[in-house]
Amino acid sequence: MTLRQREPREINERYLNHIRAMPCLICSGKSEAAHIRMARIEIGKRQTGGGETSSDRWALNLCRVHHAEQHMAGSEILFWNKYGLDPFAIAVRFWT
Repeated sequence: MTLRQREPREINERYLNHIRAMPCLICSGKSEAAHIRMARIEIGKRQTGGGETSSDRWALNLCRVHHAEQHMAGSEILFWNKYGLDPFAIAVRFWT
């Protein structure tokens, strides 16, 4: 059995600072960078988690409360669906 090598994480502190400067996507409160963990293979986003953070291109602006809710939701897709948001579309728009 061969182990799959993790891909190098893209780190862009300038981009993260830009994300943190925007209001929370849900409540407009002070935000922090919240990385999307779930996958969407067709756009190049693989599953992350378990101690591995997504590349910064997959970071979105959520306040501390909503960021914690994102992690505690059980299924991340349920969290985003609850608020009627497509995190991938938003992340792609912000990154470009």
